[in-house]
Amino acid sequence: MNKRRKIWIIGIGLAVLLILGIVITQKQSNGYQSHKTISTGQLRRTTFALVSSAENSTTDYQKQYRYIEDIQDGRGYTTGIIGFTSANGDLRQVVLEYQKLRPNNRLVQYLPALKKVEGTASHKGLGEGFVKAWHQVANDKRFIQAQDIILNQQYMRPVLKAAKADNLGPLGQYIYYDAIVVHGPGNDASSFGGIRKKAKKLAGSKIHNQTEYLKIFLKIRSKVMKQEKAHQDLSRINTQKKFIREQNFQLKRPLKWKMYGDKYELK
Repeated sequence: MNKRRKIWIIGIGLAVLLILGIVITQKQSNGYQSHKTISTGQLRRTTFALVSSAENSTTDYQKQYRYIEDIQDGRGYTTGIIGFTSANGDLRQVVLEYQKLRPNNRLVQYLPALKKVEGTASHKGLGEGFVKAWHQVANDKRFIQAQDIILNQQYMRPVLKAAKADNLGPLGQYIYYDAIVVHGPGNDASSFGGIRKKAKKLAGSKIHNQTEYLKIFLKIRSKVMKQEKAHQDLSRINTQKKFIREQNFQLKRPLKWKMYGDKYELK
């Protein structure tokens, strides 16, 4: 082999290795990275704004700590930054946490009623008095802290644990987070855990391809959404599909999307 041909072959080999290195690096950077998750900083603000556009028709999620409404989905009152509900019991957990931080607060008197209505859509023992008390404490920093504590314990941490196991970057984490907000952290077929389990089973080897796996996850979730009258509009699913098509695995701004007919943008 002459010297020129040998140099040419070595050059081709180095180029191939360089391309492979770039591809591998891109795949790694698009996957789970402990220093770049939706739990902190701009990614957290972006995720909360996206979810708030669906839950509250605004990207100003900071105002949602005071939110309380019965949206007629069978879960009683839906409240706060993430939509804690009286039926699921996480609303009661917020009040219990708030009691630890500020023992003599206006919501403590409703703890017995909150316990009784768990698992139902009932307002018994709550009603206008509870709604008024919720609004009255809404700006208390300790009340906000109580909501954040339960949010992190019951929603954010489980999502990040699952995303780490599935090697999902910020986009996948947001998709998981939105699912757990709507469907709850349980393991039955209509909860986040059940949806994820079925998606992973159907994905097989495609679970290592974020694009294909997330499409499968959203397909399973869409079927669950359609079973609930309050969630039959798939705007939030369509928004997430849009970000997948754009290959925005890092959930980088600027972001533009539509939610229930309204247009939103984060710069």
